[in-house]
Amino acid sequence: MKNVLDIAKRPVTKILMVVMLALLAIGTWMFHNFYEGKIGKEQPIPFSHRVHVENKNISCVVCHEGAIQTSRAGVPPVETCMLCHEKIIVHHPEIQKLRAHYNNNEPIYWEKINEVPDFVFFNHSLHTFRKIDCGECHGNVQAMDRVTRVHELNMGFCIECHKDKKASIDCFTCHR
Repeated sequence: MKNVLDIAKRPVTKILMVVMLALLAIGTWMFHNFYEGKIGKEQPIPFSHRVHVENKNISCVVCHEGAIQTSRAGVPPVETCMLCHEKIIVHHPEIQKLRAHYNNNEPIYWEKINEVPDFVFFNHSLHTFRKIDCGECHGNVQAMDRVTRVHELNMGFCIECHKDKKASIDCFTCHR
């Protein structure tokens, strides 16, 4: 026991302990600020856009049909998921959770990733009609397992895009 205490008292040991604690603190900070934010928010039922869009080649508008017809693309209701999952991978535990929501007529409360403030008028259908790719605002969603916010959907971002595409930058275009 005496040898251990003697080693702990050495200046080199103290320096190594401080360095190790500093590395641990830096690693924790980097995880929370870089890695964790890149994997996206955890959802009540895991959903991979990469699998559905990239691997299965399902278009965004199959699930987000509101993007074509309305101002909000919206999150699809459980019934949309069940169009496929009534027959496909029905025994997977997460699909069974999905099925329970469907059978009990319970909505799934997804964590929002992208949204604009209530005082902003934004119409998805106007943008999809003009053939603006979803990825211009939402990023490369088809490569994401968990969706992350790629752009801060704020006034500066929108005005820059409107200028690039020669769209109106009149205030009443977005603020009604």
